[in-house]
Amino acid sequence: MANTYTQIYIHLVFAVQGRMSLIRKSWKNDLERYITGIVQNHAHKLIIINSQPDHVHMLIGLNPDDALSDLMRNVKASSSKCINEHRWVAGKFRWQEGYGAFSVSRSVLPKVIRYIERQEEHHASRSFKNEFRALLDKYEVEYIEAYLFDDVDEESVREAIAE
Repeated sequence: MANTYTQIYIHLVFAVQGRMSLIRKSWKNDLERYITGIVQNHAHKLIIINSQPDHVHMLIGLNPDDALSDLMRNVKASSSKCINEHRWVAGKFRWQEGYGAFSVSRSVLPKVIRYIERQEEHHASRSFKNEFRALLDKYEVEYIEAYLFDDVDEESVREAIAE
């Protein structure tokens, strides 16, 4: 639409189903490039992405012509398909249902970028679960603990990986 000007920055976080540590360093960069392509193909701006063994952080400039939920559905579906087609994991790879999306102002972009860049050192002392709860609390997002994570029992995950 003509004469429409926006500045919408979103910090996104999504996890591997059961928070299993399945994202390996050997293909992490390929996954991040693939996800970057999806984001850019939907006319969003990917500012930074950093995947950890059990989750991914992205900071994007959101294109208001595309719904965030549509973008995330495409990112998760396409990247899971890519991971499965390349057989980067044994069994079937899946992302956990849902995601975290936090709006950030331009003034804090450098701080959010540093936070995403430093995920490895950050997770040396804090689990993904604790990190995600802290983000929800920081941004004052109400949640029900029982529905926060897909708690998959380890036996089910082992069976899925063995398939």
